[in-house]
Amino acid sequence: MADLPPERVEPSAPFTFCGMDCFGPFLTRQGRKENKRYGLLFTCLSSRAIHMEMLDDLSTDAFINGLRCFIAIRGAVRQIKSDQGSNFFGAKNELKEALKEVNADRLAAYLAEKQCDFCMNAPYSSHVGGVWERQIRTVRGILRSTLALSSGRLNDASLRSFLYEAMAIVNSRPLTVNNLSDPHSLEPLTPNHLLTLKSVKALPPPGEFVREDVYGKKRWRHVQYLAEQFWSRWRKEYLANIALRQRWHTPRRNLQVGDIVMMKEEDVHKHEWRLGRVSVTTTDKDGLVRRVKVRLGDKKLGKKGERLHKMSEVERPVQKLVLLLESD
Repeated sequence: MADLPPERVEPSAPFTFCGMDCFGPFLTRQGRKENKRYGLLFTCLSSRAIHMEMLDDLSTDAFINGLRCFIAIRGAVRQIKSDQGSNFFGAKNELKEALKEVNADRLAAYLAEKQCDFCMNAPYSSHVGGVWERQIRTVRGILRSTLALSSGRLNDASLRSFLYEAMAIVNSRPLTVNNLSDPHSLEPLTPNHLLTLKSVKALPPPGEFVREDVYGKKRWRHVQYLAEQFWSRWRKEYLANIALRQRWHTPRRNLQVGDIVMMKEEDVHKHEWRLGRVSVTTTDKDGLVRRVKVRLGDKKLGKKGERLHKMSEVERPVQKLVLLLESD
């Protein structure tokens, strides 16, 4: 943002400045024919929201179509940053070779007409895009493993639907935990709030989705099963990345009253992130806190923003909690 002319810098908005990466290939089936499809992933440098589109191939025309779909849905973009095609981390040889055929000059010329700068980092310098690369790599890796559960069984429409479901899951994570116990505060801010300007999240379809749905005729159940698998694995790996790894034989800070924590739970629905504030700590004889009581708020508020129900309190071991914000 510093290298842009001052007169062209616009106010910050979702996806005004973003990083771009691609991943794949994935096999889809149309009748008896198998096709290779790819994914194009954007991440906002301010809100950390992501957006994913499906590409028919890795030609320059396909990239322009993907960019056009992204801009049509998310609005005008001021700047897009990307690595060189030959430098995508973990990409297969086929992906690397195909990306070399992409005409970067043509992409830049197309985006320049749309008042958008297209910047490619120098070869072998993926660390320059570290602000978006870490999130892209995590999402991309889990997408690969999840789609491997039904390789060649999805058609193009189902693959695109699954990418949108995964996108909604990643954008539902909380970005802030300020004023969590304030009776007049709203629920934690997420990228979806900035994208949709709505506080109500999309409810998942009712029912349970099992492995057998992969082989069934109802494609929507197939997609929902994959979305559940993505949610389960991505949530665990995301929490593991932000959790403080500690061993009991190494002195660490105990959880204290007022700490903001995230709860690790197996039976939560998609898009649900249980946040709470530590209200009571229990200290063992050795001076370590191994269990605490966590106060959970109620997201349902009245017309004036007041809470309708009392805040609930649950007891949990510290191994099931992720410390997000230390108390003052």
